[in-house]
Amino acid sequence: MKFRKSWLPAHILVWAYAVLLAVPLYYFLASAFKSNEAIFAHPLAPPTSFGFGNFRTAFESADLGMAILNSGIVTVFSLALTLGLAIPAAFALARARGRAGAAIERIFSLGFLIPTFAALFPTFLLSAATGLFHTRLFMVLFLPATAMPLSVVILIQFMRTIPPEMEEAARIDGASTFGVLRHIYTPMCMPGIATVLLLNFLTFWNEYLYSLIIIGPDPDLRTIQVALPTLKSQIGTDYGILTAGTILTLVPVWIMYTLLQKRMQQALVSGAVKM
Repeated sequence: MKFRKSWLPAHILVWAYAVLLAVPLYYFLASAFKSNEAIFAHPLAPPTSFGFGNFRTAFESADLGMAILNSGIVTVFSLALTLGLAIPAAFALARARGRAGAAIERIFSLGFLIPTFAALFPTFLLSAATGLFHTRLFMVLFLPATAMPLSVVILIQFMRTIPPEMEEAARIDGASTFGVLRHIYTPMCMPGIATVLLLNFLTFWNEYLYSLIIIGPDPDLRTIQVALPTLKSQIGTDYGILTAGTILTLVPVWIMYTLLQKRMQQALVSGAVKM
């Protein structure tokens, strides 16, 4: 492949940036197959063996199997509830023409102004008042509320790109409002829905603060991000086991990104994400 000379500095910067990203990633992956002595003596040396001892120890000592299941339950049901609420809300706001619709859209945008930690104490009180403290159900109900501003704003921008003539044609054929949403808007907004799904999956799966406070450290209920720090020890952390456990938590993220990356790239290329 031939490049013009004017593009040479850009390619140098791109490759330099790629190396900056690749070196810590390599160090992270290689450390998962090493002992503490090997990590500190030869940080960038390749592992002498590729056994899965560190992964097995991390999985068993932190009970990561139950933690992954708990995170999966919280994440899947939270995503389903988020889409179930955000898609109809965005549909209604995208078709609204009056001042009320514009005002409600601005109210959704105000959600970006609330810092995450600022809502911690009220959320704790709410969970205690509803009797859902130390339950996964409260997190399933709470996480979609935090994701609604971004989800609705993104989906509104996608739905406004759909020509109104398509809805008018569906109406002539006898489609109801729900039918228009299901058969016209939802299929044509799949790149936007995939974007919302991926962004919220990353947020829900990696959520730590509220999971620690609300669900707690109970091994039967804790999520993966709460279970992972238990691999650290005050008398000496085995960093090989800790990095192996961290890699196990990243596997679902990698699978989700692989499944949705094409849809998200379509959304970015089309320029439909207008924040």
